[in-house]
Amino acid sequence: MTNDWRDPALHIKRIYLAKNCLDHPYGEEIISRSGLPVTTVDEKDLGTVLREEYPATLKEGKRSLLLCRNQGEFLKDCPGTREYRCCDYRVLNVGLGCPMDCVYCILQAYLNTPYLSFFLNTENLFEELNAKLEAYEGGVMRIGTGEFTDSMALDSITRLSSRLVRYFGRQSKGILELKTKSAAIENLQYLEHNGRTIVAWSLNSEEIIAHQEIRAAPLEQRLDAAARCVEWGYDCAFHFDPIISYPGWEEGYRKVITRLFEKVPAQRIVWISLGGFRYLPALKRIASERFSHTQIFAHEFIDGLDNKKRYFRNFRANLYKLIYQELMARCSPTTCIYFCMESDEIWREIMGFVPSEKGGIGAMLDRAVEMR
Repeated sequence: MTNDWRDPALHIKRIYLAKNCLDHPYGEEIISRSGLPVTTVDEKDLGTVLREEYPATLKEGKRSLLLCRNQGEFLKDCPGTREYRCCDYRVLNVGLGCPMDCVYCILQAYLNTPYLSFFLNTENLFEELNAKLEAYEGGVMRIGTGEFTDSMALDSITRLSSRLVRYFGRQSKGILELKTKSAAIENLQYLEHNGRTIVAWSLNSEEIIAHQEIRAAPLEQRLDAAARCVEWGYDCAFHFDPIISYPGWEEGYRKVITRLFEKVPAQRIVWISLGGFRYLPALKRIASERFSHTQIFAHEFIDGLDNKKRYFRNFRANLYKLIYQELMARCSPTTCIYFCMESDEIWREIMGFVPSEKGGIGAMLDRAVEMR
């Protein structure tokens, strides 16, 4: 399977506009820029717009973008679990889903909606950010948009990044992380970010990218984009998550790490996360039905404390050990390497300490920001 999608927004073929957003200036701007056909709909009727039943509708849904309002909160705590160490991240919910189609994407079993959504009422988003940042009494509030969507996958038509980066460039309490698998970063150039935005990429081996990350940018395009962001004055972060076992994984991940540090100066990397492949039980049925070629579920898994399937502990430790050692041989002392949703036992075995000994993962990441 060939994988060559620098800008996955090119996959979108139709826009649906919620009736309560008619005449919204941001919606008109996006529609004009996209040049795509538009259908006005009542949100209650969206279930009948796309044919077939979920998850079969995902194929067409990935080509369909709904412009609508967010009726709830925009900024929430990361949906971690108490059983594993969390990084105290805040999620800025700007939309749901993305045009990329990763086999392992948990949103297939989580969202239950086939079409992509983007929230137009950014006036409410910034009002909420103002109030919550003003009331925040901690150190630095780390905020990211890449939890329920990809931060940059739609940016060529929404240009939301420009609004967010400029906003955070004027803040002292907040740090923005834009996390992506795309290479569509042109809108980040010429912005007054003032070091308050970190541009991040999810990385994986070329084997996994080619066969499991459909419509995501190839590795070299992601790293080239990171190098350009460094030239524009941004610091970067990287996420090896999910780390997936397959024949030849050792050499595959070594190559990624080698290319990463050949392309991006080590001192410009703020943090790197590691997370083993894990999934909700419902995902195996959905993904196996949609992607008959995949072999990522053909392994032994256990039930984790968070009710997700995980590799056996010793197997996870072997995956982590190699990648952590390769990173430590190259990374800057100021870079924070951490596990995403792992146990203290794994931390102790691989890194030689547990997060609580250093104030928690949140404090570790705050220090990495302070040292920039």
